[in-house]
Amino acid sequence: MLVGLPGAGKSTVGRLVAANLKVPLQDIDTTIEAKLGISIADIFAARGEAEFRRLEQSETASALAGEPAVIVPGGGWAAQPGNLESVAGRVATVYLEASVETAVRRLSAGETRPLLIASDPAAQLSDLFATRKPYYEKCDHHISTDGKNATQVANEVTELALESEVL
Repeated sequence: MLVGLPGAGKSTVGRLVAANLKVPLQDIDTTIEAKLGISIADIFAARGEAEFRRLEQSETASALAGEPAVIVPGGGWAAQPGNLESVAGRVATVYLEASVETAVRRLSAGETRPLLIASDPAAQLSDLFATRKPYYEKCDHHISTDGKNATQVANEVTELALESEVL
């Protein structure tokens, strides 16, 4: 299971790791969007964060109950009380560490994230990082993504998965 800030590379690295390991990718945000037919941003706007977190927790539980896969919940999943504890011993959690500066740079080229719609996304991301970091640090493994491309990070995660026989 890959966790980290928006912009850490979870989805991109997850796709590469899944291909390397020849297992499915369970990208929770993508699954939720496909089931509801609307974007995560629209879910936040129409239903609120609490409802999104409920959906996220439910889809993550379903992914964990299925066949072995690389599971990628949203950036805030790990910071929800009890979530990391609920997977302890069942799946390895890998924190993809990215500095705020790296995450902002990566996000500036991509889609808008619901919790980063602000006049100063860098400040918003810094606040998210401060709140979430204590949770992320509880993960089984930490891999820095700063200064690395997605393939390099995916190779590290793949090696870790093969060594531990769990992801």
